[in-house]
Amino acid sequence: MSDRSPAGTRRRPNHNLPLHLLLAFLVVYFLVPFWWVVVNSSKDAAGLFSGGNTLWFSGNVDYLGNLQQLFTYDNGIYARWILNSTLYALAGGIGATVLAVMAGYGFAKYRFAGRRFSFSLVLGALMVPATALVIPTFMMFSEFGLTNTIWAVILPSLLNPFGVYLMHVYARDAVPNEILDAARADGAGEIRTFIRVAFPLMRPAVVTVLLLSAVASWNNYFLPLAMLSDNRLFPVTVGLGLWQGIASANNAGTTSLWSLIILGALVSIIPLVISFFVLQRHWRGGLSVGGLR
Repeated sequence: MSDRSPAGTRRRPNHNLPLHLLLAFLVVYFLVPFWWVVVNSSKDAAGLFSGGNTLWFSGNVDYLGNLQQLFTYDNGIYARWILNSTLYALAGGIGATVLAVMAGYGFAKYRFAGRRFSFSLVLGALMVPATALVIPTFMMFSEFGLTNTIWAVILPSLLNPFGVYLMHVYARDAVPNEILDAARADGAGEIRTFIRVAFPLMRPAVVTVLLLSAVASWNNYFLPLAMLSDNRLFPVTVGLGLWQGIASANNAGTTSLWSLIILGALVSIIPLVISFFVLQRHWRGGLSVGGLR
């Protein structure tokens, strides 16, 4: 058989095949744990520990029964954990985004004394692991009596050095100074210039910082674990960790907490997936606005 196409030209070898294989491997690598959670959330204790196929459903698929047990166990404490995580994610995500936008835009578009030194401090903060700051933060908050309160989780989440750096880079490149000068020449003040001119051009970066900050607050584990002692204030991550410790010690009585832990992990993923798909259209919308301007 000829290796030529009908037009008589030789077909080029597919050089993208290794890349496609790598991407397929990564897709399978990341989807298998998620599929495991989806499958095993439908099983009861007997189905989990019967020794069957862990990547396929057992004979008794009972999502509704497991959900009812999840939200009624211990007087419905799981629903409170979900609400706590929602509060921490919204307050921390929105607050961190507002501060990052203002700081990044200020560093990019204004000249003031100590600007380079202050921005160097922000870059230096990127090198410090967040877990290394938990103990000093706990000691500082304990001096003000803020431990074991929601503020012990929300206030540290407002600081996002990476968000400041990202907004600085994006505002510097995506918001031309000529547009700002034209708005000022037309009589617009600094606040109006930012809201009407700069902010629409910065929307993709704002949405990115908002999503990253909210996800980081939702998945935060070590900070609330160190700050909180009342389980009614726990986020869902710390709450599931508490249940895991109880299940490992077999102190849950007749209730199999492992089924609740797996289903609780699946339910806790759903808000993050929804928020990603909801905010995704703003990336496209922001890029379109930037292109039109």
